[in-house]
Parts: sequence; C-alpha cells; structure tokens
Amino acid sequence: MFPRVVITGYGVVTPIGYSVAEMMQALDARTCATRTMPASWNRFGKLRCQVGAPLELRDPKAIPRAQRRTMSRMSIYAAQASMEALKRAGIDPATIPDNPRFGCIMGSTTGSPDAITQTYETLFAKEEYVMLGASEFFRCISHTVALNVAQYLRIKGVVSATSAACASGLQAVGAAYDQIRLGRQDIMLCGGGEELHETTVGSFDILEAASSGFNDSPSKTPRPFDVQRDGLVCGEGAGVMVLEEYQHAVKRGAKILAEVIGYHTCSNGTHVSQSDDLSMKTCMETTLESAGLSPRDIGYVGAHATGTVQGDAAEARAIHAVFGAHTPVSSLKGNMGHTLGSSGPIELAATIEMMNSAVIYPTHNLEEVDASCGGIMHVREKTPHKFTHFLKNSFAFGGINSAIACAHCE
Repeated sequence: MFPRVVITGYGVVTPIGYSVAEMMQALDARTCATRTMPASWNRFGKLRCQVGAPLELRDPKAIPRAQRRTMSRMSIYAAQASMEALKRAGIDPATIPDNPRFGCIMGSTTGSPDAITQTYETLFAKEEYVMLGASEFFRCISHTVALNVAQYLRIKGVVSATSAACASGLQAVGAAYDQIRLGRQDIMLCGGGEELHETTVGSFDILEAASSGFNDSPSKTPRPFDVQRDGLVCGEGAGVMVLEEYQHAVKRGAKILAEVIGYHTCSNGTHVSQSDDLSMKTCMETTLESAGLSPRDIGYVGAHATGTVQGDAAEARAIHAVFGAHTPVSSLKGNMGHTLGSSGPIELAATIEMMNSAVIYPTHNLEEVDASCGGIMHVREKTPHKFTHFLKNSFAFGGINSAIACAHCE
C-alpha cells in the first residue's frame, strides 16, 4: 500500500488576487483581469493580440537581496506564494533547512522570458559576454523557479523542475505526489510560476491561438467554450501547494485541506499543437483508475479550457466521453487569463476552496455555449453544490495531458 498524500497548504499570486483569499473574493465578484497592454507590447512587431492579464508585483524587497538578485518576477511570485502556502500549512520556514525529507518541485514554460530577452539584447548590442551580469544565467535557465525557491527557503531535500508548457505546474504537483507515495519525501513544496511577456504572447499569436477580436473590449475575453471565443489571453503569477504524507500531517496537527488520490500524465503522440480528445479522455480515465473512482464519483471537473477554438472543443468532447452531461464543468481562465505553467496549481487551489465551501464558480464570459463544446454541464452562474471528489485538467502544447483527482478529507 502506498502512503496517503494530503494537501495542507497553498498560496497564490494571480492577476485577480495576491492571495487565495483575494482570488476567491475576485471570483465571487466576477472580476476579469484582462487589460489593454502598453505600446512596448509591439516592440518586436505588431501583435494581433493587444491584451493580457498582468499583475503588479508587490513588496519584492521583503525577499533579501542575496536571494532576490537571481530572481525574475516569476521566481518572486513563486517565493511569495510559497510563503503563503507554508503559513497556511503551519510550517515555520526556519525548520526547513534541518529537514532532508522536505523537497521542492516547481514548473514553468521556460526560464524568465524578460531575462532571456534582456540577455540577448545586451549580447547582440555589445558583442561581449563580459557585459552580462553574473546573475543573468540564474534568471534564464529553465529551472529558475525551482532553484530560486529552494535556495530562498534553504531546502535540502529533492529539488527538480517540470517544463511542459501549460501543464508544467500540475505536473509538478503530480511529481511531488509520486515522491511522497514512493516514500522518498515527507513534505513537498510544489507548483509553478510564470511571467507575462510579449515574446510569450507572440508565440501564440503566430499560431493564431491568442485572442485578437476583443482588443477594444478586453474584459470580454477570454471566452472559454463560448461561440465567440477566439483564443487565449496570457497572464502571469504563481501557485504553490504543500503536499504531505498523511500520518506526518496528522502527527503535527496540520489541518488537511484535501487529499490527492489520483494522477496521470500522457502524450497524444500525434500532433505538436493540435489538441486530441482521445488522449485527453485516456488521461482522465487513467487518473480515475489510479484513484479507484468511477466517473459518477466526481462532483466537478475543473476544465483547462483557455478559450481557443480547437482546444476547448476537444476538451469538451473528452469530458463528455468520460462524464456525459451530468457532471458540473467550468473554467476559471475567463477571470484570470491563462497563467500558463502556473495555471494548474492556481486553479487547483481555487477548486479546493470551492469544494470546502460547497460552491462552484462559473466560466466567466460564457454567454452562449458553442455547439462544438456542447454535451457537458456548463456552470453559467455561481452555484451552491456539495461535492467530495473532483478532477482538475491541464493540457499543453506538445500534446501533453495531465489530470489530478482530489477528495475532501475529514
């Protein structure tokens, strides 16, 4: 028998709130974070998409300069979310360096896009490596979030990074879950961080996957599952979870927020950018199998749904194939945009809050369900709903699928 794994804390930094409490208040108020971006957005050429979901960095100097100098915004967000998660879990950060069974897994799409851009602009302009700062490398590398959070908290256990585009953060939670189930660690800090940058948006813009039809009315996009959806809106932030072996949590008197009972990740193996409903279906079914659940046990599905034409339709078909039309489904990206590698853990925290409050928040900006997204129970209004099990999806470019099943834990 594998040990049980529970969630005892989480923290978030999002475009709609700088803490879990702020995020939930914003969801309740039906806030949309999408804004028109400044002229600098177009410094590498005119983008079709002129909107994003930014956030304003708060109090970065609370992190000592010795640690902060290797951090970009995405690492600062993750460090701040980590501190909220630890506080919620009742863990004193001063005890972490003495615990070799305390680990950290964090994900992001890439290293800091802002740092990477600045590095190459400097290098091409000066044509001298010596013009680069000593800390630039640590902001650019792909595991920048994991290493910076681990160094900030002086973590001595397992430290690693996941990098699977929009599935990065949820994969980090799944990898942490496996570390504890295999008996290698007792506590894991896990999640993801991401920052908003025009080069990131440009990659989606080239693929015509970014929203461009609502540049003059930004609060109306993104529109997951809606007939007028025209693409995603990039956001930024961080979501961090504290996962813990059940008996370890009980012994220290921690409040258990939820139990992780199933996880799976897989590839579609067919196309690098086109969503595949058959592999999404396989991912969800395998997650349920690992959790020992049937589809009727699931009281809510937290959709990945970003507002892209093909992605939303494929996910809706997959959800229908597994759950039919009787399980409530919503996406939170209409409120906060797509926070990419941090979206999974951010939305996971929100879903646990919904489960423990017996309420489901709707898909914002969903005014008319597109026929291609039919066949599932879309949540259109804030709905009182008691549920004890849920499934959270994250799907990514590269054909990467991931899903986590959680349960209420007394």
